Amino acid sequence: MFKTILGATSVLLALSMPALADGDADKGERVFKKCKACHDVGAGAKNKVGPTLNGIVGAPAAHLGDEFNYSDAMLEKAAEGMIWDEETLTVYLKKPKELVPGTKMSFAGLRKDGDIENVIAYLQTFPAE
Repeated sequence: MFKTILGATSVLLALSMPALADGDADKGERVFKKCKACHDVGAGAKNKVGPTLNGIVGAPAAHLGDEFNYSDAMLEKAAEGMIWDEETLTVYLKKPKELVPGTKMSFAGLRKDGDIENVIAYLQTFPAE
């Protein structure tokens, strides 16, 4: 009986934990240095040229609402219901202007799939505040 309860508890705990990207968050922190000029994460993060990215994985586009001055293009994507899941972030981080034509984000994108996976894993370590 104890083994059954322990097994069921383990399954419930595993299911309740957030899924993390396949990347390496430590490597993602190094790659994120390319993003730091415009974006901030962590406790006390502030909007810069780009919005803070705490809680971005799984959030709707333009999730900060009036706290940040989003481009019309990003607001349109938000109105369409775009969610920053891993798949969408992967496309956006590779070629931002291809996913959101008219975005203010001037970054050309990350070329390596591994860098993208690692940045997403890193961003997952920052929940919404």
